[in-house]
Amino acid sequence: MTILVFTIIILIGSYFAGLLGSLTGLGGGFVIIPLLTLVLNVDIHYAIGASLVSVIATSSGSAAAYVREGITNMRLGMFLEIATTIGAMCGAILAIYIPTNLIAIIFGLILICSAVLSVRKKVQVITTEKNYLAEKLRLNSSYPTPDGQTVEYSVIRVTGGFFMMVFAGIMSGLLGIGSGVLKVIAMDSIMRIPFKVSTTTSNFMIGVTASASAVVYFQRGYISPGLSMPVVIGVLLGALTGSKILVHSTSSKWLRWIFAVMVTFLAVQMIYHGLKGRI
Repeated sequence: MTILVFTIIILIGSYFAGLLGSLTGLGGGFVIIPLLTLVLNVDIHYAIGASLVSVIATSSGSAAAYVREGITNMRLGMFLEIATTIGAMCGAILAIYIPTNLIAIIFGLILICSAVLSVRKKVQVITTEKNYLAEKLRLNSSYPTPDGQTVEYSVIRVTGGFFMMVFAGIMSGLLGIGSGVLKVIAMDSIMRIPFKVSTTTSNFMIGVTASASAVVYFQRGYISPGLSMPVVIGVLLGALTGSKILVHSTSSKWLRWIFAVMVTFLAVQMIYHGLKGRI
């Protein structure tokens, strides 16, 4: 396979990864890493490095819009970034020493969890319960609705959410994904933050988390410009297309089912190849 053909395949694959990630809100890293490792036989460490660079690029672009709209809880995001950054650095260091086939198995298991959570029916609960730590850190906030009203909400179980973010950071650094699903779980289920706020705040945090991991991979020489460049370009174009489609879409439920089926298939392949020692 020539370099040109290799680059074109990565561009097309990354485009569809970015498109799917944008439509589901779960990021394109879940597709990029299996594409590079299973289809193109790229070493998983280099695949993770390229995925991290793409996560930084896409998060930086989309997070700005949400911050401008006043939905993102920046104070909460910066507080939780302490946890995810610590976790990401630890995860990235662990990835250097853990066998690649074990990383593939863990990646597959996280993929399956993400697929299940992506189609799970969510019941939004907005709490006004007071939490001492949240009040001291001024984490409680509000967000505007499309009709011009303001919804006030409180943050609870701050300590539990913080430690869940450490785990999310470890998975991000170890697997090269944004771990947006785990971050949303921490904010939705543990801290009881509204969906719109948790997803936008997670998107704001993902880029910083990936940057911490990318430093370790860069120092180890696992970020290849020739590999990362087409991945970033493809993912950005796909994410841009996905955001335009989503504006005119009435429901994303069918998109999440497509995502769940595709991700489950990729997860099974990653686990199988990991168990066989082919990665």
